[in-house]
Amino acid sequence: MSFLPSLSFAVESQSTPEVEYIDERDPWEGVNRSIWYFNYQILDKKLFRPVVYFYADYVPEGARNGLDNFLHNLEEPSSAVNNLLQGKGGWAANATGRFLINSTLGVVGIFDVASNMGLERKQDEFGEVLATWGVPDGPYLMLPVLGPSTIRDEVGDYVDGLYFPYANFTFWQSAARWALDGLSTRSKLIGQEAILDNSLDPYSFVKEGYYQYVAYSIYDGNPPIQEDDEELLEEYLDELD
Repeated sequence: MSFLPSLSFAVESQSTPEVEYIDERDPWEGVNRSIWYFNYQILDKKLFRPVVYFYADYVPEGARNGLDNFLHNLEEPSSAVNNLLQGKGGWAANATGRFLINSTLGVVGIFDVASNMGLERKQDEFGEVLATWGVPDGPYLMLPVLGPSTIRDEVGDYVDGLYFPYANFTFWQSAARWALDGLSTRSKLIGQEAILDNSLDPYSFVKEGYYQYVAYSIYDGNPPIQEDDEELLEEYLDELD
């Protein structure tokens, strides 16, 4: 998996080269950027952000942690299967144990008792299974409301929704779970808002962050080292010569 966009150079004159960056992972960038603007500049700033700030400021930390634990516990069954499909029997057993312990001793997952017993949380999605099997990312997607994704990860999310307990959810239960998960996830990003707002290109910043997160997940926190900035600069200068 390469995280570096290809470079295309168009030289108008010998003294003033014009550099055009083409990201082969993002063939629908024009549409994706329009959706990003709608998501971030309209939905997030005018609707989601006020709700998230209210949640972070007025809901006690213990309640927020309990909600987060509950939502993560719902993902343990799918994680057990997905780890097994990757040949990670130990992690599959770990996820199964976490679900049984937290669903009982942890009061339906509100308390993460399993972590206190030494069972580390590690949740794998079916998109990671597909990546392990050699399925490529496919085009990058910026989805309305949902945010960044890829074709492969969208297929993975669909399959994850077929696992227990999600397969038994009604429409409204699924909608509530999705809304609460989005609220919990978005509240954790409050501290990164200044970084995003001050970046030269927030759209590209989010895209690169998403690919780094995917790589981190696929390789269990140890993704292969990518080409560093110095080597990229040397290639850039070679193209200009």
